[in-house]
Amino acid sequence: MERIDIGGIAVETEIVGTGPPLLFLHGGDYVAQNRACLDRLARRFRVVAPRHPGFGATPRPAWFRTVHDIAYLYLDLLDRLDLNDATLVGHSFGGWVALEMAVRSQARLGRLVLIDSLGIKTGGREERDIADIYALPAEEVLRRSFVDPAGAVPDYAVLGDAELLAIARDREATALYGWKPYMHDPALVHWLHRITCPALVLWGDQDGIAAPAYGERLAAALPGASFERVAGAAHYPQIEQPDAVAAAIEAFAQEKRP
Repeated sequence: MERIDIGGIAVETEIVGTGPPLLFLHGGDYVAQNRACLDRLARRFRVVAPRHPGFGATPRPAWFRTVHDIAYLYLDLLDRLDLNDATLVGHSFGGWVALEMAVRSQARLGRLVLIDSLGIKTGGREERDIADIYALPAEEVLRRSFVDPAGAVPDYAVLGDAELLAIARDREATALYGWKPYMHDPALVHWLHRITCPALVLWGDQDGIAAPAYGERLAAALPGASFERVAGAAHYPQIEQPDAVAAAIEAFAQEKRP
């Protein structure tokens, strides 16, 4: 783990593997549980996995308060590391960040992969596209998030203080960035036409946080995007099915495009 200074923010970043660059943007929770998928991707890519400001040990300046701020920060990170033709992968909250990046600049991006991404509003005013994880009982959130929670959720009783603090910061920061409006940018859907790089939308076939139909609508709004369901997974397919997700990303990266 290293710290990369971007605009005065020391971004906690893990860089593993060799090969074409891949920038992985984590979701709002269960960050450590992405390990198996990142290791699998590192066989094929140089994986750069930053921790968002306010998450883990990455500080968040007082002025830094929106998903837009994170998007600009990571566009600067691409410049700082001189990553070209990068595959940008974002999961859930990180998918929202990836979308905000891509509508602003694709100069250093080759492909976009969204895994159960949040960030847009597709239904009507009274329709809930994304489950309210703050209103639902904790057991219900787990049931909607994982096909098998027992096999994916850590045993918090055995974690050290530093790990527990990082998880608490992750959850606090997710609420700060995504509370209002809830987990989306009302304008973003109107700018998705700007994303012209090849895109792959992967979705857990049993996602109870944002249903596969939401993912299909997201894919339909992106020019040139394809949609694939991940069997045996809910909202965290890269945790429940890391090999399947990594294989789909690798195959997509190798596709020949005109």
